[in-house]
Amino acid sequence: MSTLVISDLHLGSRLQRDVLRRPAVLEILLAQIERVDRLVLLGDVVEMLEGRPRQAMEEAQPVLEAIGNAVGRDRELLVVPGNHDHRLVRRWVRDQARHGRPLELTAEIPGSSSPALSALVRALRPARPQVHYPAVWLADGVLAHHGHYVDRELMAPRPEPGSRPPYPQEADQRLEDYERGPGASFAAVQLALGSTLPRGVSAAIDRAAAAARTAGMAAAPALDAALPAPILAPFSAGLLGQQFRRAGLPAMATAAGRLGVDARTIVFGHLHRAGPLPDDDRAEWTPLAGGPRLLNTGCWVYEPMLLAGAKPGHPYWPGGAVRIDARGRARTVTLLDDLEPAQLLP
Repeated sequence: MSTLVISDLHLGSRLQRDVLRRPAVLEILLAQIERVDRLVLLGDVVEMLEGRPRQAMEEAQPVLEAIGNAVGRDRELLVVPGNHDHRLVRRWVRDQARHGRPLELTAEIPGSSSPALSALVRALRPARPQVHYPAVWLADGVLAHHGHYVDRELMAPRPEPGSRPPYPQEADQRLEDYERGPGASFAAVQLALGSTLPRGVSAAIDRAAAAARTAGMAAAPALDAALPAPILAPFSAGLLGQQFRRAGLPAMATAAGRLGVDARTIVFGHLHRAGPLPDDDRAEWTPLAGGPRLLNTGCWVYEPMLLAGAKPGHPYWPGGAVRIDARGRARTVTLLDDLEPAQLLP
């Protein structure tokens, strides 16, 4: 079964930087869906952490309906919520805890388990989405997880630069431990940045954090005026990319190992940085010795604070995805490299 995995659409975001609102972008995605047997929406599909989930769902409705029509009844559609749309499964997760039932890695969630999830399932008709949380197997040895469990590991000490610690041999954490981890993802990222970068640099990143949207999406429009994007974009993107490789990738692999995940490949999103891309060091994407190869889906958000003056090929350029062929071979692809910024901005 051929599969396309996308994440971090953040549909309905307040600043309207979710690029699938643009007809040219949506047309490209729908054409890609026609080429595969299965679509996976790997978290942060609808922006529900800005305090306006109902309005976000209303604004997301046209895109969700278009996706549902493209998938139809003949293709498979999997939904795996993340942290910005955790509202979809929050009630179910809490019910499991209240009844003393342990969470399972690839549990299937009833589409009626919350009003928000029911609304999402209805919007995706005539497709018949299956909802899994917190992860789902896509092929033999290929696991997909939104990646928000990385936040808990970002708060722990990172390995020394250039070192390659071993993949954890035995599980020492439960899913419930990660569910109780940091809820505001960028808080963890900022903490990681602040503990590894010089004070002046980390302060600048703190000021840009909300708008950068690398892992958190609540943004204040005033930041755009306070921090001119053409000046800040190369600075912040370079440093965030460095931290992604030094801290984010090892943290993702560590979280999987501490849960006892036995996978050769893990597909995740959350940090908005597609990869590995052609210019990346492939060794960095297997950060723990004996551990899985990692692939990141990137995002479908155009953030001027990262991309001002940038061209397609930039690792934070929207339109990233992971394609998995019928033999279970996964690779990162970029789908919007032919579009100009004017076609992506509101």
